[in-house]
Amino acid sequence: MNLVVDIVELFDLAVDLAQRASQLLLDEAPDRAEDVATKSSRTDMVTAVDRASEALIVGTIEKERPDDGVLGEEGSKRDGTSGVRWIIDPLDGTTNYLYGFPVYAVSIGVEVNGEVEAGVVVHPTLQEVFTARRGEGAQCNGATIAVSDKADLSTALIGTGFAYDSARRGEQARWLHHILPSVRDVRRAGAAAVDLCWVACGRLDGYYEAGLSPWDVAAGELIAREAGAQTSDFEGGPVRADHVIAATPGIGPPLRHLVSEAVKL
Repeated sequence: MNLVVDIVELFDLAVDLAQRASQLLLDEAPDRAEDVATKSSRTDMVTAVDRASEALIVGTIEKERPDDGVLGEEGSKRDGTSGVRWIIDPLDGTTNYLYGFPVYAVSIGVEVNGEVEAGVVVHPTLQEVFTARRGEGAQCNGATIAVSDKADLSTALIGTGFAYDSARRGEQARWLHHILPSVRDVRRAGAAAVDLCWVACGRLDGYYEAGLSPWDVAAGELIAREAGAQTSDFEGGPVRADHVIAATPGIGPPLRHLVSEAVKL
């Protein structure tokens, strides 16, 4: 059943929760190496801080909006009855965080009746808050942002990422061997939500990655799209978490073709 909800109220709560969780990450950074475990592989790490950040976000949602659904990276999952679902990455870039590499984020997407309507990605170390509401554009710290005007793939700066599984990383390295000669250069920052926001504000001209999860892309994809990016899967269909491309309109089609070629080699 589709219910009427206040998108502005949801957006404001998402921003508040992401900012509070990002402050927790900064506060706990001196003890970042405490209580580290692994998940899908020995390189897929999770910390007590990941769990504490998710607990902060989910605990508040449960208190203020008990009828909403939740999907969080660290295991929070429940169906709701309100038509609203919160898609949460409490610490995108855990490996970076553990190493003190200053690229990590809190990402919250708000889905209403199956459509992501609001998104926020907070990058604590740069004190940047990227936000978007569907149909309302994208902002960073309240200022409107837009993708670059890049139209030449050969001079485009492209972001990507790699899977935790070693065999899959090897496959993605083969893709890169095909892609790299056709672009200006490639960057791998290690946090998908940040990469998507960097496309949104013009720090990257395009981005592609495979093997992600819904919480990696829910907020960032909306922010990139609202900033003017073309977003799709590798074949030009709707974005799927396991296949996402975001790029300026000028390089979107040739980048998609290049990535599709690489995957099929």
